[in-house]
Amino acid sequence: MKILYYDCFSGISGDMNLAALIDLGVDPDHLRSELDKLGLEGYTIRVSRDVRHSISGTRVDVVLNHPHSHDPAHHSEHTHSHHHSHQHVHRNLEDIRKIVEESSLNAYVKESSMKMFRLIAEAEAKVHGTTVDQIHFHEVGAVDSIVDIVGAAICLDYLKVDKIVSSAVQLGGGFVECAHGKMPVPAPATLEILRDIPVKTGAVDRETTTPTGAAILAANVDVFTDNHRMQVEKVGYGIGQRHLDIPNILRAYIGKAEEVKDTEGYKKHQAMEVTCNIDDMNPEHYDHVIEQLFEAGADEVFITPVVMKKNRPASRLTVICKPELHEDICRLLFTQTTTLGLRSMPMEKAELERQIKTQSTRYGPVRVKMAFLDGKILKYKPEYEDCKRISREKGFNMQQVCRNVQRDIDSDN
Repeated sequence: MKILYYDCFSGISGDMNLAALIDLGVDPDHLRSELDKLGLEGYTIRVSRDVRHSISGTRVDVVLNHPHSHDPAHHSEHTHSHHHSHQHVHRNLEDIRKIVEESSLNAYVKESSMKMFRLIAEAEAKVHGTTVDQIHFHEVGAVDSIVDIVGAAICLDYLKVDKIVSSAVQLGGGFVECAHGKMPVPAPATLEILRDIPVKTGAVDRETTTPTGAAILAANVDVFTDNHRMQVEKVGYGIGQRHLDIPNILRAYIGKAEEVKDTEGYKKHQAMEVTCNIDDMNPEHYDHVIEQLFEAGADEVFITPVVMKKNRPASRLTVICKPELHEDICRLLFTQTTTLGLRSMPMEKAELERQIKTQSTRYGPVRVKMAFLDGKILKYKPEYEDCKRISREKGFNMQQVCRNVQRDIDSDN
C-alpha cells in the first residue's frame, strides 16, 4: 500500500504543501499546466531551492503580477468577510465553484478542491457569525487560495497514493495580523477546521498552520497519528516563507505501509463496545434496529438475554464498531430503540488474517474462508451459503454435503 505521510512538526500552509509535494516528485510543469485550466491570470508559480536550519528543500512562491496586489495588512491565507471594505475584487464560494466546475480539470481534482474551499468558508462563516454565501475570499487571498487549494488536489492526484496519513499538527502560538485585525494563534478558523484532529501548540510564538493548510489536511488525510509504521522510500521538504526558532518546513514521506501485526502474528485494532438493556420494546422491532446498525457500519451486533430488577426478563443489545462511528451508533440506538441510556467502552480487537478462496470439490467450486496466523493457514471452513445451495440443487442431505466438501478441501490443503 502506497502511503503519503505529512510530518507537521512546524505546521502546514498552502505553499509549504505544494513545495513538499513537488520535492517528493510532482512535476512543477504538470502543476502549472493543470492550473492553467482554471483560466486565472495575474500570477506566476516560482519554484526554487531554499534552506532552513541547514535543511535544504523546495520553496514555492505564488507571485502576483499586478500592481497593488499585496497588502501586508492582509494575511494572504485568510478569507475576508463581506463587511470589510477594500479595493480588491471579491469572490465568494459560488464564484470559486464556477471557476473550478467550468474548468477541464478531472473529477477528483474538482471534488477535492471544493471540499477544501467549503471547509474554509464554513469555518469562517461560523467564526464570524455569518453565512457561507457572505464569506468572500479577498482577491489576494482568492488567487493565492485557489492556486494553493486546487494545486494541492492536482499534486495529490498526481502522486496516486492509496492512503494519506498525518502527524498531530503544530499550530504555533502568540498573535497574527490578518484582515480582521489581531487574531490569536491558532486563528479561530484554523481551529474550527481542525476540530476532532490532534493538534499541538506553542512550539513558536508565530502562526505555523494557516486555514488553507488546515483544510488540506482535514479534507484529504485518512488517519492522524504520530505512531505510523511504514517503510520510507522518499522524503520531501517544503520550505516555508519564515525564519523561526524551529525549521519552518513541512516534511512529507512516501512509502509502503507495513501490515500492522503484533509479535503474535495477528492484527489488532481499536474498537468501541456500546451496550444497552431493554425490557419494554416489541421484540419484532429488533430486526429493523439490527439492520439499521449494520447499515451504519457496525462490525458486530448481538442480543443477550438478561434478568433486570424485579426479576424482569430483558435483552442486552451489544454493538461493536469503529471508534469514528461511535457517535452515529449512539444516536441510532437512542432514536430507534426504547432505551434511555447507553454504556460505552473502548476495546481492542484481535483478528486473524482472513481470505476467501474458491476451491474445486466433487460438487463443483465452493468458496472457503481461510484464517492465517504468522502467514500460515491455521483453520478453514466452507461457506455455509455454498453448501446450502448444493444441498438444495442436488437434493442431498446438508450434513453430508458439508462433510464431503470438508474432506475435499482437507485433501487439497
